Amino acid sequence: MKLKFVAGIIAFFVSVASASAQSTVVDIAISSKDHTTLVAAVKAADLVATLQSAGPFTVFAPTNAAFAKLPAGTVETLLKPENKATLAKILTYHVVAGNLNAAAVIKAITDAKGSLSVKTVSGGILIASIESGKVILTDEKGAKATVVATDLKAGNGVVHVIDSVVLPK
Repeated sequence: MKLKFVAGIIAFFVSVASASAQSTVVDIAISSKDHTTLVAAVKAADLVATLQSAGPFTVFAPTNAAFAKLPAGTVETLLKPENKATLAKILTYHVVAGNLNAAAVIKAITDAKGSLSVKTVSGGILIASIESGKVILTDEKGAKATVVATDLKAGNGVVHVIDSVVLPK
């Protein structure tokens, strides 16, 4: 009886771990109440299928509050069908090819003597650095975003949450 109970618990945890490993970076965003704007934008830009593919991807995911920092009307304008290409460029600027967990990012910044250029899927560059013990991303316009949560693991990559939207030139 005790053995069956233990086997049942092990089977449960294996199935949960397996389901978690099969989730995608999109699933992580969808499951977060703090990323509804990002999810709407990913859908409007037709990037869902891409971000559900094998990857791996490292996604720097802005929160709803990060999008709210943009000038009034910006999000609404970007979500219009005629702005799909611009929206896709902005969103893919938040994505890096590869599976870079927080430890790997910090090590790469340290190895690069404090400042690291990272090429995004959009072709743009983000500068990653460490300030006051936090990873900071500086976009091509000089604006900064702070990584506020790390290592949300998916089957096709990892998500790090940021507090501002980063923008390409």
